[in-house]
Amino acid sequence: MNSYETIKKSLQNIAGKGIFFSLDKPEEVAHGDYATNIAFPLSKLQSMSPQECAQILVPQLQETLSGLVEKIEVAGPGFINFFLRDDIRTDEAENFSKEITFLIKEHGSVIVEYTDPNPFKIFHIGHLVPNTIGESIACLYESQGKHVIRMCYQGDVGMHVAKAIYAMLKTFEAIPDASMSLREKVGYLGRAYAFGNAALETDETIKKEIITINKSIFSKSDQQINSLYEEGKKWSLDYFETIYEKLGTKFDNYIFESEVGDAGKEIVKKYLGTVFEESDGALVYKGEKVGLHTRVFVSKEDLPTYEAKELGNTYKKKSLVPDAEQSIIVTANEIDEYFKVIKAALGEIDKPLAESVTHISHGMLRLPEGKMSSRTGNIIPAEELIDLVKSRIVEKVERMRVEGDKQETLINDIAVGAIKFAILKSAPGKDMIFDFEKSLSFEGDSGPYLQYTHARISALLDKASDTGIFPENGYVVENPERELEQVITKYPLVLEKAFKEIGPHHIIQYLLSLARAYNGMYGRVHIVDANNIDGSLYLVMLSQATKNILAHGLRILGIKAPERM
Repeated sequence: MNSYETIKKSLQNIAGKGIFFSLDKPEEVAHGDYATNIAFPLSKLQSMSPQECAQILVPQLQETLSGLVEKIEVAGPGFINFFLRDDIRTDEAENFSKEITFLIKEHGSVIVEYTDPNPFKIFHIGHLVPNTIGESIACLYESQGKHVIRMCYQGDVGMHVAKAIYAMLKTFEAIPDASMSLREKVGYLGRAYAFGNAALETDETIKKEIITINKSIFSKSDQQINSLYEEGKKWSLDYFETIYEKLGTKFDNYIFESEVGDAGKEIVKKYLGTVFEESDGALVYKGEKVGLHTRVFVSKEDLPTYEAKELGNTYKKKSLVPDAEQSIIVTANEIDEYFKVIKAALGEIDKPLAESVTHISHGMLRLPEGKMSSRTGNIIPAEELIDLVKSRIVEKVERMRVEGDKQETLINDIAVGAIKFAILKSAPGKDMIFDFEKSLSFEGDSGPYLQYTHARISALLDKASDTGIFPENGYVVENPERELEQVITKYPLVLEKAFKEIGPHHIIQYLLSLARAYNGMYGRVHIVDANNIDGSLYLVMLSQATKNILAHGLRILGIKAPERM
């Protein structure tokens, strides 16, 4: 049992059942190793002020925890701060210099669905957001012991496909041949979609033609359309895989709208008259009865809409992973209201299944130029942003004397890390602006800063090894690094909070505080000193602990932790 669990158990014994209190690590190191608000709820039962209650509790806690804490103080209006003995804190910090496996607490299976790019449309910078958030959530759940199944749901049928194929049939541009790259081919598809969308909005006859094409795609009744469809879909899917490789994403299952549309439509028709109703030839869910709005699930043309397909998708995922306790879906907040209606309808069909679905919405990633739209062609492909960031990193990496394939890998890892950090540093839901200067800094609050700190420690540990300094040989603590130790031992609580709130941003803020604390020590003391092996052993142990946590935390964020930079 560690210090946190011991102190919490002592507080629970005092509080008894039904009294809820917090036990946290203070933000300020000067406020001790732990702080609790237990005096606030207890004071109400005793008809006294929280401060008076805290003053009464302190002597009792000091006696119970005498072998663990150096002192206990009352702070402010009634908070109680605990200061651990130096040797206890150091021992707990040392645990992190070993493999981080003891943090696992959970079990069971969880589905995480994310990214969801549509074939025949550009994989743009907006797709980087759900990919980054989804991958980080998956890694976060895995860090707590969950078995995570990663899924990607893609719209391979629908009006967006029909618009692109309309343009291809009209030969708005020459169709790419085998000599062209995947990047060129998907660029062509993006332009075809924009062309078809513009044509539909300006001519009612063209709109009817595109609707007919859409029906043909569903029914697979036209050989020419089928051929263009299959070729364009393959281009898109093959290209998406090249992006996933750069981002470090591997999906366990891919689900397509073409696979779930009919199933979704059948579900709607099965519950017609109970959950759904007919309206002007379409089948709808009247969301007003639960404070929402009406959505069409099957169109007048008897085609499943996004909403019906989502029902089919939910049941498809259930069939793939029957024992999944939770199904997390990461999407843009632009469809929040749609999703509320879908979940309400699902709740009337299968309440337990609806309750297992957790929707995480996110804001938009923007560059200083503003918002983009794939409907008009005013979009920024994800690969262009990655390439632009890489071009700004090349000079810095070249100065690091990393050559060949390792240099290209390092450049990609730093670029992707910078983008992911910028996306994850705020809680999901808010829009993000990618600031090139701040995001690529090796000294500020950025992904490269965390990666550089990890690489710096790696180099230092190699130097320590060459000098014959191995922390496992034991160490002597001459001057405890209390601030760094306090930050190190806070990691399990941060992980627990991030897991409960599904908030990777908590890990980013923590890793920044860890890097600052370590770099503060790095700039102040001589860590590897052949003339002071005993003192160096302790500092090297803290360095190893810091490196382990940085690597573990960066892995949860989906960011690579380079050994050299």
